[in-house]
Amino acid sequence: MLKRKTGTPSIYTLQFFLLCLSSFLFFGSFNMIVPDLYDYITSLGGGEYKGLIISLFTVTAGLSRPFSGRLSDTIGRIPVMIFGASVCFVMGFLYPMVSTVWALLLLRFLHGFSTGFKPTGTSAYIADIVPSTRRGEAMGLSGFFGSLGMAAGPSIGPKITAAYGLDMTFYTSSVAAILSVIILAGMKETLQEKVKFHPRLLKIKWNEVIEPRVFNPSLLFLLTAFSFGAVLTLVPDLTIQLGYDQGEKGIFFTVFVISSLAIRLLAGKASDKYGRIIVLKIAALAIVVSDVLIAYTHTQTMLMVSAVMFGVAVGMNTPTIYAWTIDLSLDHLRGKGLATMYIALEIGIGSGALIAGWIYANHIENLREAFLLCAALSFIGFLFLTFGLNWSKRFVKSTV
Repeated sequence: MLKRKTGTPSIYTLQFFLLCLSSFLFFGSFNMIVPDLYDYITSLGGGEYKGLIISLFTVTAGLSRPFSGRLSDTIGRIPVMIFGASVCFVMGFLYPMVSTVWALLLLRFLHGFSTGFKPTGTSAYIADIVPSTRRGEAMGLSGFFGSLGMAAGPSIGPKITAAYGLDMTFYTSSVAAILSVIILAGMKETLQEKVKFHPRLLKIKWNEVIEPRVFNPSLLFLLTAFSFGAVLTLVPDLTIQLGYDQGEKGIFFTVFVISSLAIRLLAGKASDKYGRIIVLKIAALAIVVSDVLIAYTHTQTMLMVSAVMFGVAVGMNTPTIYAWTIDLSLDHLRGKGLATMYIALEIGIGSGALIAGWIYANHIENLREAFLLCAALSFIGFLFLTFGLNWSKRFVKSTV
């Protein structure tokens, strides 16, 4: 690990930046196809199932987290990353072959295994190589690259589709996924005591699924991630409604990621210095404000302001929750702790996509109610941070 002149360990190593680039490629790979999948499923006669595009994906991701967490803590971080990226690679070649709504939904379900594995291994690896005193900063920077991929993907995908067709977008997704692990070739495994894979490792008891020590950050993530599921599902339609063309469906996500760039680094450092809770309280209120702005957006200017606000909010929220989760995890159960956090994230995004899509019902006038619900849940997250932590500490102690 590199050292600063002051003797403080540096997070800015080649390993760290390769992992950041890997996250960018991976999150970009499966998110670039999302905006066009809504039109795709509509063309197959399944417009009423738009909400399932995201929610089915997150269901599988959530179900696979306990397995990825355990495998990350036993066979190693790198094999878990490789498996997740490989699933994403294969799926990109299967999407062009489907011709029915149910086949498309099945692929979405299977595709979820990718994000159920790759981010768990990546986060555990990063936590292994960065100093604990700079964990918030490291998670802020690495999370930025992941969010950059999540935002750049939906922005780039429609442009590829408009120029070369939807099949080319699927194939590009596959290439990005496999590149996300190829660039890690030569990295050394950070798990010290590894075991060889055996099918019995997939036999998991209930008490091995959830890490109670990370209950607080996980609950907060569930409440605030609901908004992101709604944004992924509904904002592309809102963008078209406001006069943008098909190739610009991802413009919200472009502005979102630009606005989150600086704030991620600042928020990560602030949480290291002043504590996780104060930063998360501000972030939760910022998500509330951004949800209300989206709910009442009726011009392109308002949409861009909403995107900036949402980017700032998520840029503060996500890396701080990552760092808080690692703070609370035991070293030998770090994969399990991160997997628990990701399960909460998937439940939040999936339920946000499903419920917001159900409220929306393909009618733009219903969008306001969907985002006001998002705002209410994020405000509950703020109230939990303000009044609920003492109660939850007693709950956690009774379950550990």
